[in-house]
Amino acid sequence: MKFASVDIRRTRACMGVLALCLSLFSCAALAGSAAAFDTAPARAALKRLLLRHQAQIELVVLDAGGAERFEVGGTPGHIKVAGTSPAVLLAGVEAYLERVPKVSIGWPGDSLDRLPKTLPAPPQAFDSRAVVPDRFALNDVDDGYSDAYLDWPGWERKIDLLVLRGINEVFMPVGSEEVYRRTFREFGYSDEALRAWIPAPAHQPWWLLQNMSAFGGPVSARQFEQRTELGQKIVARLRELGMTPVFPGYFGTVPPQLAVHYPGTRLVPQGAWVGFQRPDWLDPREPLFARIAAAFYRHQRELFGDSAMFKMDLLHEGGRAGDVPVGDAARGVMAALQTAHPGARWVMLGWQHNPPKAVVEAVDRDKLLVVDGLSDRYDGMDREKDWPGVPYAFGTIPNFGGHTTLGANTTVWVERFAAARAKPGNKLRGIAYMPEGSGTDPAAYALFTALAWQSDAIDLGHWWKDYATSRYGGADTHAAEAWRILGDTAFAMPSSEWSEAQDSLFGARPDLQARSAATWSPTAMRYDAGRFEGAVCALLQVAPELRETSAYRYDLVDVTRQAVSNRARLRLPQIKAAYEAKNVSAFRELTAQWMGDMETLDRLLASDPHFLLGRWLVHAKASAGSDAERAQLEYDQRSILASWGDRSGADGGGLHDYANREWSGLVGGLYAGRWRRYFASLEQSLAGQAPAPIDWFALEQVWARSREALATEPQGDTWQLAHKAAHRLGICAGGDVLSKIPHP
Repeated sequence: MKFASVDIRRTRACMGVLALCLSLFSCAALAGSAAAFDTAPARAALKRLLLRHQAQIELVVLDAGGAERFEVGGTPGHIKVAGTSPAVLLAGVEAYLERVPKVSIGWPGDSLDRLPKTLPAPPQAFDSRAVVPDRFALNDVDDGYSDAYLDWPGWERKIDLLVLRGINEVFMPVGSEEVYRRTFREFGYSDEALRAWIPAPAHQPWWLLQNMSAFGGPVSARQFEQRTELGQKIVARLRELGMTPVFPGYFGTVPPQLAVHYPGTRLVPQGAWVGFQRPDWLDPREPLFARIAAAFYRHQRELFGDSAMFKMDLLHEGGRAGDVPVGDAARGVMAALQTAHPGARWVMLGWQHNPPKAVVEAVDRDKLLVVDGLSDRYDGMDREKDWPGVPYAFGTIPNFGGHTTLGANTTVWVERFAAARAKPGNKLRGIAYMPEGSGTDPAAYALFTALAWQSDAIDLGHWWKDYATSRYGGADTHAAEAWRILGDTAFAMPSSEWSEAQDSLFGARPDLQARSAATWSPTAMRYDAGRFEGAVCALLQVAPELRETSAYRYDLVDVTRQAVSNRARLRLPQIKAAYEAKNVSAFRELTAQWMGDMETLDRLLASDPHFLLGRWLVHAKASAGSDAERAQLEYDQRSILASWGDRSGADGGGLHDYANREWSGLVGGLYAGRWRRYFASLEQSLAGQAPAPIDWFALEQVWARSREALATEPQGDTWQLAHKAAHRLGICAGGDVLSKIPHP
């Protein structure tokens, strides 16, 4: 192995290589030749991430030698990280931070303030190599649920957080609307018609999936331009860091009335998707399909360059093949892709009945990659049987709609990933981290991505202890206890039929029978809620010097938030019993407790920037060119949290509250308003008056179209507010322990 420094020490190349050999590796490492790449993009990322300490880290090119790996060594104040690509270099930096100074950069929250002035050297050099080549991230719908209007600084940060965990393939749909616009302008459509067909950005992911169209539009030319420019920046940064942008491919979605432009063309109507009319599907055997696909890939290349990976799913969530043979359709889609991008891989989501066997049996399986969304959800699955000979990535979708609910099936991850790797003849090639809304559960993200860099199965007991230390920047018995409890409860959920925890009843359309907010969420607790509450008490007792990190503040809000939310599942049956017994005084007392819990929760959430609805809406407003457009784009964002779409989808299709979250401004706004009105109607009934019917969709639309000013900066002391919430819930032996905890 030969290492070539491409940092500022080029003028001392010989001495640098010799010093590196002596301090980091044996002199035998000089055999061979180094793979050439520019470390400047990794250096730039390092400056963004470690502004005060980046000069103490030298980035060095490492000969690949057939595997992606990094090696770390050095002396105090002069840390050397060698890696086989810019992305791997940064994964090495994160490994150093966690293992040596014991700090971390999470998504979100970090403990970098705990770094000493001089970076300590590793007691001995260490290395790590990727056990799988494909490390994929982001769901098809992440752009909609995370923030469709995220600006470039936001995306820059997002990419940095992905690369720090060794991700090397990123789904990138931003700007695809311009590809479609340019493509179908060639086939007779007006610009006006196409902009009316394409939804507003927060709803575009489902249009790309062929589920819907038009909602929230028409989109302005300004939006097309901005999104295209942003997509170009994202793609350029991914490539600089040695990451592969995974683009949407073309599989046959067409605007309305294509048959008017091209009479006799075979189209397959796709019917409805939870209340929305789906776009038609062009039969891939049609000569016109090849022409449209060629134009699509040409415009995509002109705008964003080439890629080796393209994501598309035929017949997603109930799509109809009609009388088109699915295998023949798959061959047509693959032929168009290979004509435009010879050797490219077709990426598919493993979800429900997707991909159909007829698809994977019809094409070159070596040019496929299935990113499995169900690896941890059901028992008895065998992906080698489901997709014979098809390379796949072990994947998870640990939240839906961007829910803020905490937890994941981590024990299932560790056991099944190790078993899949050990299986003779397996086609496991990667991991796929695919929450529908990213950036809500830093522990789940850190643990899942660690799978790709561990040669042996992860020991979760040790992992949670180490995580607690690096998360807050120092060893602490109470932090360790908190994460031991969390690791045994919310992060130890079993597989059965769920990959996420229960959502919040505060976010449900009010009903005494409510068991979930979203139609497709778990209807009961998936872990011991009483045991979980012990984590709140433990976190409150973490040493004062560790409480100043953004990681600690985020976790304290998140864990306390979850404890308050879990209590709602005990309170609602009590309210129901009081109502049915016509016990007015008990009903009033219990509903007052419920509304008080919501007020307490909203105040707690307001103390951290990551739980502010106002901050989430800022980018939509900022991207608009007029007040009318600001109203349009804010509605696009707000609606997806409440009714989601039109009445047919919200009420008939069950989409309302699919993307429920516990954020300040949302809990104290829409959610509290709904429950207050509902309880008032029930009290009317107890008084012998007929309660007026409540049109929840209409109420949600009023909220979605409102434009009240919301806080964009945190307010209040997180520790004090969490302390008050714990006291309200009676956590920590009814408050005895709380009274002894020293205040910051």
